[in-house]
Amino acid sequence: MYAWIWRKLPFGLAGKLTGSVLLVAATVALLWYVVFPWAEPLLPFDDVQVTQDSGEPGGPAGNVIPGDAPPGDEHDLPYDTERNNTPPASPNR
Repeated sequence: MYAWIWRKLPFGLAGKLTGSVLLVAATVALLWYVVFPWAEPLLPFDDVQVTQDSGEPGGPAGNVIPGDAPPGDEHDLPYDTERNNTPPASPNR
């Protein structure tokens, strides 16, 4: 198909390159301004549904109150982040 289009474009190499750029630009414009707006209502990108369970800690909205986290969910790091914890360098031999 592309070889057929290339053969049908006139005016030598310069005309073929210009015609190719114009065909690509026309295709992109057709997709952008005609096809995508037509297809947008058919696609589920804006159909977002957020549900909340009423049985979560913190009440019916599911909000967790600070200090009311379940056990094992403290997210504490097992190391100190205030200083460098690399082991001391071994002496050179």
